[in-house]
Amino acid sequence: MRTELSPNERAKYLCAEKAAEFVSSGMKVGLGTGSTAYWLVKHLGRKVRDEGLNITGVPTSLKTSELAKSEGIPICSLDEAGWLDITIDGADEISPGFNLIKGGGGAHLREKIVAMASDKMVVIADSSKKVAELGSFPLPLEVIRYGCESTKSQVVQYLTQNGYKDPQVMYRTSKDKRFITDEGNFILDLQLNFISDECILSNDLNLIPGVVENGLFVNICNCVVVADENGQVTVDWKKNEDQNS
Repeated sequence: MRTELSPNERAKYLCAEKAAEFVSSGMKVGLGTGSTAYWLVKHLGRKVRDEGLNITGVPTSLKTSELAKSEGIPICSLDEAGWLDITIDGADEISPGFNLIKGGGGAHLREKIVAMASDKMVVIADSSKKVAELGSFPLPLEVIRYGCESTKSQVVQYLTQNGYKDPQVMYRTSKDKRFITDEGNFILDLQLNFISDECILSNDLNLIPGVVENGLFVNICNCVVVADENGQVTVDWKKNEDQNS
């Protein structure tokens, strides 16, 4: 199958294939959302069917849930699982310090909840997602619908007061309508171009009334598996992480 893929899609296929090796029978696994996580679910489904891999998946979106079911992966809710051995998910940007921007697929709220309830978070991505600093990709904020214009105004005010010049804050749309998340909320995309301090920005944005969660994943990711368009796969663990714990 891989020979039929474009170079970029092949990179996603390969890094997901490598990360699937981290999963063994008996594990409860957080299943990410997005174009790279798609391949992870496909690889795990093959292992379940062909190799007898015995796992339980916890999907981070309705879309991933349907895919996992179609692949024959047993699934349950996070509440039913209680705690996960590993979560494997994609990212929109990955910094040298293993911090992330996620949410391009509109699922960062569930993705963060699931990742934080796991022993490890492994991120899979093509090499273009590795950046010197976060901020070129728009930062998503999931916001409740009630008072969303007030929430948006307060977000713009905060950014302007804290050194972000002319921040662009836009509602995400789909088919000419405001995008609605699996939780029934809207998403604001923040075009910042740079982020001065990921931890401070993440904490401060979440203090604004109406903001449910932002797409900054700070000190959550333990390992990054990246593949380039030449098929080279690299696995990098965060410093001081015990790969076998």
